[in-house]
Amino acid sequence: MTIQSNRLRALVILIAVAAMARTATTHAEAENDADKMITMNPQAMKFTSIPDMPPCATAAILRGNPRTGPASVLLKLASGCRVPWHWHTANESLLVISGRGTVEMRDAPPLQFAPGAYASLPSHHQHRASCTRSCLLFNAADAAFDIHYVDGNGEEISLEKALRPPAGAKKK
Repeated sequence: MTIQSNRLRALVILIAVAAMARTATTHAEAENDADKMITMNPQAMKFTSIPDMPPCATAAILRGNPRTGPASVLLKLASGCRVPWHWHTANESLLVISGRGTVEMRDAPPLQFAPGAYASLPSHHQHRASCTRSCLLFNAADAAFDIHYVDGNGEEISLEKALRPPAGAKKK
């Protein structure tokens, strides 16, 4: 590994730690855990499936409770994982730790991401994501996690419908 790669990795980790500290401070009263120091080794993190998300996505909770309020999580998306068009009630911040992929927002240019890339996704703005090479993302949300999938017209649809291949797509 080159010195430049090590420096980039260290920078990404510092940014993630700073983002976690900012999120924890901003939402300390809502989480009622501002006075608690939280530390985790990567080996101890438990990644689990995420309700209403594609099965290729898993998360490890770092701070807070995504079901009830603001939270910080590590999000893993497997190679080839695709999260269809959707929106959240919460504002969402993503920081890419590793992997390669794309985040797209309606009416904005797509972000082809690599380690160190950052995206701020405002409440109710439709977006989608995909990973071409396994992705690890730091995700901070300022409210409870919800996900609302939408079709090409922006109308809400079920997860099952959102995950269906497009009409005319070839089956593998």
